[in-house]
Amino acid sequence: MKKFVDLDTQRMNLQVFLDAKKNLLERNKLGQFATPSQLARDIVEETLKFLDQKKIKLLEPSVGTGSFILNLLDNLPADLEVEKIIGVEKDPLYGEASKEFYENTQIDLSYVISDFTQLEPFEKVNLILANPPYIRHHYIPNKFDLVDKVLDRTGIKVSGLSGMYIYFILLSHAWLEENGVACWLIPSEFLDVNYGKKLREYLLNDVTTLKIHRFDTANSKFSDALVSSTIIWYKKSIPPKNHQINFTFGERIANPEVSKRLGYDDLLKESKWSRFPQNEVRTDNDEPRLKDYFRISRGIATGENTFFILNKEEIIKKNLPFDQFRPILPRPLHLESLNIQSDRLGYPSLKKQLFVLNTLLDIEDIERKYPSLYIYLQEGIEKGVDQRHLCKSRKSWYFQEQKKTSKFYCSYIGRAKDSGKSPFKFILNESQAIVNNSYLILYPLPSLNNILEEKPQLASKIINSLNNLDSSFMTDEGRVYGGGMQKIEPTELGNVNASMIARIIENEV
Repeated sequence: MKKFVDLDTQRMNLQVFLDAKKNLLERNKLGQFATPSQLARDIVEETLKFLDQKKIKLLEPSVGTGSFILNLLDNLPADLEVEKIIGVEKDPLYGEASKEFYENTQIDLSYVISDFTQLEPFEKVNLILANPPYIRHHYIPNKFDLVDKVLDRTGIKVSGLSGMYIYFILLSHAWLEENGVACWLIPSEFLDVNYGKKLREYLLNDVTTLKIHRFDTANSKFSDALVSSTIIWYKKSIPPKNHQINFTFGERIANPEVSKRLGYDDLLKESKWSRFPQNEVRTDNDEPRLKDYFRISRGIATGENTFFILNKEEIIKKNLPFDQFRPILPRPLHLESLNIQSDRLGYPSLKKQLFVLNTLLDIEDIERKYPSLYIYLQEGIEKGVDQRHLCKSRKSWYFQEQKKTSKFYCSYIGRAKDSGKSPFKFILNESQAIVNNSYLILYPLPSLNNILEEKPQLASKIINSLNNLDSSFMTDEGRVYGGGMQKIEPTELGNVNASMIARIIENEV
């Protein structure tokens, strides 16, 4: 029996006890999602395959209760020795309890309660095992200071949209000895998003990346976080000529379902690393893209849908003026059809019609001309709607974006219910309804718009062809999150292959 098994059971009990002292929202903001013991064990076993050193000096920069430490000690081969262990933890709730826990063991752990991103490297290590905090940029109060710090330390200018894990990885570079090995369990988003570009470049140019393993997005590795996970292993050395990175995919790290080795040139020109290892390297071609036919933007962001969007019955009940509202489609989940017909007023022919406030009048004019709307806006102030982030940034807090309607809308986020079908749905809109930012708006460019004016029946053919696209056309350009949730941004949608539209036009015009 391994000597640290019982100790790890005690550690897991401590983890449960400490987690219970915070609600899930608090831990979400702080990115505190402890590594499950079995996952830590699997990661350690794989990491040991990459080690050349016989004496290990370990750093765990977001140590918490120390899942990696105990699993490393429990799986250590006889010819390896742990010479030094440094653990850093920012949160004193976890730090003080965990420090006391290890002081009562025979493990020589230097446990530091501090913010890793603010520490100066005080000792070089040859191994980093880490599950850094999954903090999104909204919740990083000093993110611009961190941007400057990373630039000063590494010469890399990261985006202010970066999650905390990117700062951890780049700032850890100074702690790692030459030829030392680092292993990071991080969100998969960096593989695709623009703010992950600098990290991808770091993995290509500044270290020798050994392996990138991606788990199935439908299965989160954390019971308390909806996030897809990726593990990266690299050695601190300049990559040798013709070096290839091993991309793997599946639930089992050591025995992946799919694997593929990719070289520098292929990865440098590919902006969506999540395509690998399941897909081949894309080759450049001259086929048209959606951006060749449409200008694509988000739907309107109201600032507070529950206040600004009302149904017909609510407007009548509150005696609000219909001429100060415009029709708006419900969220994609609540659509009755992908073909939105229009009634005689231009409203969508839906059982439940929705309208968004659309006044451009000053508050004085509203009070004089529409007393009932003035009263409703005062209710919004009492509820604090005017203090919402988006509302505060407007000339008048209740003003809405003035975007034109379109015949073409696309859902922004979704899950694929059928194999091979796209999770994103295209909607043909015959009404005057606008959409909120759970949709993308596709405005036909003049060349396509001229054709549609002559042959309006082509609009439905274009929508049908888009809805029958193989899922890979869309998912290759979008991004995937935990639980299988998929999202696509305007520029990503613009890059979707549109050869089917070219064929429709060629056949019909």
